[in-house]
Amino acid sequence: PSPPPTAHEPTLLLAVTEFVANSAAFTYFTAGALRRNISSDTLPRRFPLQLRTKSMEVFSPPCLQELYPDQPMELHLWARQQPLLSCHPDALHGTLLGSAEALVVLPNATRVPAFLLNIDANVTGKPTITRNRLGGTVRLTGSVPSLSWGLPVPQVKRLETLLKFSLWLFGVPRANSKCCPRAVP
Repeated sequence: PSPPPTAHEPTLLLAVTEFVANSAAFTYFTAGALRRNISSDTLPRRFPLQLRTKSMEVFSPPCLQELYPDQPMELHLWARQQPLLSCHPDALHGTLLGSAEALVVLPNATRVPAFLLNIDANVTGKPTITRNRLGGTVRLTGSVPSLSWGLPVPQVKRLETLLKFSLWLFGVPRANSKCCPRAVP
């Protein structure tokens, strides 16, 4: 812990401890708020890949397309463990341990598991103050996907590339939009 700086003019002092950050992460995790189900309907229109077995054939084993030709798919994303956060003078660093399960949606609405991918990512969040606005930025500093079942190794590398691209194109900008500069009252 360091003492708060002394100021000679009006100042906004914002302090976040690891205890507060990790308590919030624990609360979100135990409440189930770190779960998302993604279908074609929930993807942005500009997303380059649709969730169908035909679109995913480059990432999946050939038998998936043979068994379920051009069927819709869903992705279920969740945190496997509580996110771990650490506070540093210039940023908040976090480790997110998550999983992504791909499921084929059959015409009778039954879901058939296709593959499960564990994704461990490191992120950095930095607060910013511009004139009278408080904001921040989020940056992905690393991710390590690993296969639990379903895909041969070459497809995992392709899926990792798609995942990194998706996080860079959609995930990080969305997080940044959530913490974009807001007026300080």
